[in-house]
Amino acid sequence: MLKVGEVAPLFTLPDSAGQLRSLPELIKNGPLVLFFYPADFTPVCTAEACMFRDRHADLARAGVTVVGVSPQSIDSHRDFRARHSLPYELLADPARSVIRIYAGTWLGLPMPFAARRVTYLIDDQRVTRDRVLADFSAAAHERIAAAALARSPSPSPSPSPSPQR
Repeated sequence: MLKVGEVAPLFTLPDSAGQLRSLPELIKNGPLVLFFYPADFTPVCTAEACMFRDRHADLARAGVTVVGVSPQSIDSHRDFRARHSLPYELLADPARSVIRIYAGTWLGLPMPFAARRVTYLIDDQRVTRDRVLADFSAAAHERIAAAALARSPSPSPSPSPSPQR
């Protein structure tokens, strides 16, 4: 599991359409909220995915990309996205190769058959800026969305027209 301040390891995984997505591609336009979850269609995972769905418009306006990762198949992710109207991508890691690095340890020990519920805020230089680990709480992960919004520069207001004289 990554610590705040660590450089996020490179990875490439397929999205719900089968297209390969890499970390450099995901951060090329700004910060990334990268969340790992145990399984599609389970109650806490669904609550977490829907929380990020509900915050997605604000995050997108701030230039933040949101991506979820779990060990389910591309087909499962496609169905999960459709059923819950998720506007962001889900990456499939059935071999758990990325999960092992980012979300597959407990007290530093490997968890070969599980994915922990962990969310990272990764900047455009691959540095981990924030992390939430809360296996049984979807709501705790909302802090990362708030942190991402707080770190993102706000859009500049349009200049006001000068008063006519």
